[in-house]
Amino acid sequence: MTSELRLVFDATCLNHFARIDRIDVLGHLLVGCVCTTTEFVREELRNGVNQHASIASALEADWLGIDQLDAFEALLAFERWTRRIGSGSRDVGEASVFAVAELNGAIAICDDAAATKVARRYDLETHGTLWLLAWSCRLGKLGIGEGAALIEMLVDSGMRLPCSGSGFAQWAGQHGLL
Repeated sequence: MTSELRLVFDATCLNHFARIDRIDVLGHLLVGCVCTTTEFVREELRNGVNQHASIASALEADWLGIDQLDAFEALLAFERWTRRIGSGSRDVGEASVFAVAELNGAIAICDDAAATKVARRYDLETHGTLWLLAWSCRLGKLGIGEGAALIEMLVDSGMRLPCSGSGFAQWAGQHGLL
């Protein structure tokens, strides 16, 4: 992976890193990458601020740009992805992220298993938070123990992940990520 890596974030990763007061750590791990999200995702985050005030830090992160879906091609892509994954209020963020990722040749960062399955069916590169942490470990930006500690904090914040911090190295190894 090069420093030109472009990532488009859905809400879950941003939400939980903000909840554990580590949105700055996430940004530090992604230095050299172009990181964006959409207004639909930002709206999801804004809706969570009343319950978890710390989520506001994700909205204020200076390393996270905003992709607009206002051009005709972008609106068509958004409509396609909305049909593919659903049009419920919980699916709009994923649809917007997938549309932007498709149009810009970016990687979608999404922890929703059902949406990710649909994205991969249409050959869209999509990964989750654990992939980001393993990628950071491979590049030497994060130690395995540090990754495991972050995972424990994320799980404690209510994030559902396929492994605990203590199982991270094994999980990542089994998936060829380390």
